[in-house]
Amino acid sequence: MILHPDRRAVLLGALAAGLATPALAKTTARNIVLVHGAWADGSCWSEVIPLLQAKGFNVTAVQNPLTSLADDVAATRRVLARQDGPTVLVGHSWGGVPITEAGLDPKVTALVYVAARAPDVGEDFNALAATYPTMPVRAGVVTVDGFSWLNQDVFVRFFAGDLPPAKALALYATQQPIAATLFANRTTVAAWREKPSFYAVSANDQTTNPDLERFVAKRMKATTIELPSSHVSMISHPKAITDLIVQAASA
Repeated sequence: MILHPDRRAVLLGALAAGLATPALAKTTARNIVLVHGAWADGSCWSEVIPLLQAKGFNVTAVQNPLTSLADDVAATRRVLARQDGPTVLVGHSWGGVPITEAGLDPKVTALVYVAARAPDVGEDFNALAATYPTMPVRAGVVTVDGFSWLNQDVFVRFFAGDLPPAKALALYATQQPIAATLFANRTTVAAWREKPSFYAVSANDQTTNPDLERFVAKRMKATTIELPSSHVSMISHPKAITDLIVQAASA
């Protein structure tokens, strides 16, 4: 049978599209954007970044101002705008909130939460957290002139409790104060409802209750790992966190 040229072009186009589909399905995100949490800055990812770079990923750590959710989301979106294709968005602790808000960006293919908050739309996450036992870190919060930070003893003993003291003190030196009202901010979307999500629970966390972490991981139907870690698992267990991010990159 001889096809009319127009019909043949349509058929060839359809075949080409069909052949392209499996290749697109195997596309791996090559960009990783890391979002730090409260009482930290982008340097908290220093153990994970070289491991990801060694695997060929383009990695960028956001420097959140920690002054409001809107400000942190804006900082995250500025970094996302610089990415050249599929991107995995990773949030630690409070960083889970801006990635939940910014994660609907079409470049974002997956979300990774590391001992992180993962609020639902408009949820009062403080109220949710209050249904779980208060963790020791809360006793070390100092607030002056509208900004809060952790005192050294609590930071070293509880926030970064499974790090060597010298490393914990170095992390303490880079601590960034947060607006005292930061945790009261609420998201308007929940990107984890629409994007593949991954979660690393810190079983020995003294900052965020591990049972709260398990709850939000289960609620979002996340692919979940659990580590015998303090709140800063990306420093004490960088290989496990890197492996989880790599898994998310193929989601």
